[in-house]
Amino acid sequence: MLGDLELDIVKKSFKWLSQQQISSLKELSRALSARAVWKRPNPYITRLIHEKEEASWNDSVRETSRACAALATEGIVFTASEKWLLSKKSGSSWNEEVYDTAYVLAALADMEVKDREGCRWLYENYGPSWEQVGTTSLIITALQKQDTLAKSTEFRAFIRERAEWVLSKREPDGGWKHISTSNLAVQALVLAGFKNEIEDSIRWLLENVHENGAWGNKEDDINATSLTLITLGLYNEA
Repeated sequence: MLGDLELDIVKKSFKWLSQQQISSLKELSRALSARAVWKRPNPYITRLIHEKEEASWNDSVRETSRACAALATEGIVFTASEKWLLSKKSGSSWNEEVYDTAYVLAALADMEVKDREGCRWLYENYGPSWEQVGTTSLIITALQKQDTLAKSTEFRAFIRERAEWVLSKREPDGGWKHISTSNLAVQALVLAGFKNEIEDSIRWLLENVHENGAWGNKEDDINATSLTLITLGLYNEA
């Protein structure tokens, strides 16, 4: 659990975020998710829904996945969007692309839709070109969410082995160099059951907050701030 000092940082960060002009669907989805994780009143819901074009957002698998996952955290699921995502599947994956497939699988799990075939595609095609902290973290998140939904342990050994690899790539200060990559890593590790191992990483995130309550590698960044708020919320709940 976060202490009073850390919770004060969270409050300051939400204040900063509420003052920003959110211009992209990615920013909107993540800002919505951040407020949902902390169970705060969510002014972004209506706007994100209004951005939907029929069943999708920008006719994009990745944008639609982010939007669906964000709305699902507030208990909102559009059946048409779920069907649209499933209709975009080709063979066992989405666009034969690791990021699209991982984002869709995570979003489907958030909407309580199982897709074991897609999970096996990620598992069977994992190799050196995907062995990066951010990419591997997204894969862990997708597989863990799908395994939890299916009440399965099919990918447990793989998830644990890859989680330990992610931990082995952490810098001595507790982070993975970049704020966004570090957030993806910590979120995956929390979901995979490694909460006790990431206390130094939570401390690193809190130590790298800007004076105004924002996060970013150098400049204030809406996505980095929202991602960090999501991470801190998941950690606080775990």
